[in-house]
Amino acid sequence: MSAKHSSAETAVSETGAAGAPRHGFFVRLYTGTGAFEVIGKRKLWYAVSGVIVGISILAMLLRGFTFGIDFEGGTKVSMPVDGAKAQATTQQVETVFNEAMGKPPETVVIVGNGPSATVQIRTETLTNDETEKLRVALFDAFAPKGSNGEPSKQAISDSAVSSTWGGQITQKALIALVVFLVLVTIYITVRYERYMAIAALAALFFDLIVTAGVYALVGFEVSPATVIGLLTILGFSLYDTVIVFDKVEENTDGFEHTTRRTFAEQANLAVNQTFMRSINTSLISALPIIALMVIAVWLLGVGTLQDLALVQLVGVLVGTYSSIYFATPLLVSLRERTELVSKHTKRVLRRRAAAAAKTGAEAETDDEPAADIAEEAVSASAAAPAAPAPDKPAPGARPNRPTRPSGKRRT
Repeated sequence: MSAKHSSAETAVSETGAAGAPRHGFFVRLYTGTGAFEVIGKRKLWYAVSGVIVGISILAMLLRGFTFGIDFEGGTKVSMPVDGAKAQATTQQVETVFNEAMGKPPETVVIVGNGPSATVQIRTETLTNDETEKLRVALFDAFAPKGSNGEPSKQAISDSAVSSTWGGQITQKALIALVVFLVLVTIYITVRYERYMAIAALAALFFDLIVTAGVYALVGFEVSPATVIGLLTILGFSLYDTVIVFDKVEENTDGFEHTTRRTFAEQANLAVNQTFMRSINTSLISALPIIALMVIAVWLLGVGTLQDLALVQLVGVLVGTYSSIYFATPLLVSLRERTELVSKHTKRVLRRRAAAAAKTGAEAETDDEPAADIAEEAVSASAAAPAAPAPDKPAPGARPNRPTRPSGKRRT
């Protein structure tokens, strides 16, 4: 669409918005009357989305990912924070590890809260002798308590993953992601027309890049649970996009036969009509994820659930944004390049311009006779003599009453 048509469409929209009754934010949000201009400001959303994608790509290139032990291999040692000799802290654990092994650990984190809090030490693959030496050093320094509340070396657990196993896990994760994307591409291509399929797949890759960028930027650990959660939230994002596109498809069915709204305005109305559903779906999805993070991670200290919950929470937020502010505007931009939508938009704008010109001409024509009539009425009113006041009875006089029939026959 040309810049002239875009400016005309924007002007008409602003004029209609100015004349429409103003309602509160929540009323407009709930009723979905098209009061929020999303499609008309799509250049802004393209800029915002571009910045987000750019930051995500830079984060992945410069910072990289923090892969878990299942991907890179290594040894993980865990023990309770509560000890008979001292409460373990990350700094103290790093010091003990360095003294026992002669090198610092890769990561030391405390997971959970209260009595269930545990220290997790991750390092490169250790031999059995090195692992036993580390366990003895940790027990001598902290004396962690077992399940019976007594100091026990058995409270210190360890697990090792070889680099070969990590490579197999990585390969299977990539295969799962590729298979998912292929199946989704086939479904979207069959279910929707070409431009909707392109926009939906673009939104899907947007969610994938941004979620990965957030993990790289913040430094969240990537584990097999992260891959599972990523596949889950990509499905959620696709579901939210399908909801919006179904409404767009319903609103634009046979749009070329009417000149009431342009294709872009029909799409914007569809976005407004699905605002509440998208928000409710995202909120309902986010609440159990937050509960999972608070109860399972913060209170119980289950690291696997933390990886699963984090990627799902990030994915829900990113998926909601992309389905509203990226997928639908992209669809409109693609469709406006087609001859059908372009001609229809021009026809709608010409009709509106003609109607506006006709209304303005009629208003000018009607104003002149009305002004003349009003002026003549004022002049006649000023020239006419004042009408006499109606006769009033004198004080104390009997009022004049109409005579009533006496009932006697007159001869």
